Amino acid sequence: MADPAIDDFYAVIPAGGIGSRLWPLSRADAPKFLHDLTGSGQTLLRDTWDRLAPLSGEGRIAVVTGRAHRAAVERELPGVPDHNVFLESEPRDSSAAIGLAAAILVRREPDVIIGSFAADHVIRQTRQFEFAVRQAVAVAREGYICTIGIQPSEPSVGFGYIKQAGELIVDGAPEAYMVERFVEKPDLETAKQYFEDRAYLWNAGMFITRADVLLAELAVNEPELHAALLELADAWDDRDRRGPAVDRLWPSLKKIAIDYSVAEPAAEKGRLAVIPGHFDWDDVGDFASLSKLNSHGRNELAILGEGARVLADASSGIVVTQTKRVISLIGVRDIVVVDTPDALLVTTAENAQRVKGVVDALKLTGRGDVL
Repeated sequence: MADPAIDDFYAVIPAGGIGSRLWPLSRADAPKFLHDLTGSGQTLLRDTWDRLAPLSGEGRIAVVTGRAHRAAVERELPGVPDHNVFLESEPRDSSAAIGLAAAILVRREPDVIIGSFAADHVIRQTRQFEFAVRQAVAVAREGYICTIGIQPSEPSVGFGYIKQAGELIVDGAPEAYMVERFVEKPDLETAKQYFEDRAYLWNAGMFITRADVLLAELAVNEPELHAALLELADAWDDRDRRGPAVDRLWPSLKKIAIDYSVAEPAAEKGRLAVIPGHFDWDDVGDFASLSKLNSHGRNELAILGEGARVLADASSGIVVTQTKRVISLIGVRDIVVVDTPDALLVTTAENAQRVKGVVDALKLTGRGDVL
């Protein structure tokens, strides 16, 4: 029998960013979270919704997304209430997105606990995920900001790390630890040391806390951003006031990740806890990650695309196609081929992180038509 939804919990899904390392598949008008990247038959956004609904209930999930994506988000999530879709006029990073949700929800429900979970991550073993979130909510009730860290499966240089400190004794959270510090993405040698030292976890960007606790931390560290978010929240549920307030305030909001505005300062004050997550997790950060995800770690060729026409001989890597073109690969290893109607990308898994540089170059040359 499934556990009941958590009465005082609201799930928040920030659905922003284009996932530029997955260009030309992920675009400004069709970002990563609106794609099926796992062969599940539904988008990453829908997978995220389905994962969170048992924890909060469908009526207590809020989505923060761009105005341009509203229609697509509502098609994917027909169960989301209109008043729980919070629209950004332009991307202003995670502090603004999550802080806005916290400020709106705390006005509606002063003691609410919120959990922020990205729309474009892949998580297996949903029961283990639910267990981790329920522990994090128990920790949040005690006034802590809690994150869920992932036990590393390899010495990755693509993720930031969280260093665990001593155990935190909280009823309902048997695996809770304090956080000693956050660590930026390391070089390979340092990542190997972290992998051997089981105190280090990957930072998956999941934060669970009372909304008022998050806002109090934001008020100390980023007072101007905090004040603007409170002003937006004050106008939000009044349709006549909301639009003018967003147009006036949103463009001036400081761009800063919530790791820097809330999580790291909270760790320094001994107010940040972590629950180790015992489930497979991937942020699908580039095509190398996507290849590994879809080949289940085996050194073979993964193919994504309805009606894909791929001929391969002694080849490995990934092919993503949105065309009916025949793609033939002979004797190439760890290759990445992304074939769309107006752009073709060919690289290797080793160079997958460099795709963002292509996007940046296209912006400089004014080729917005392929972004």
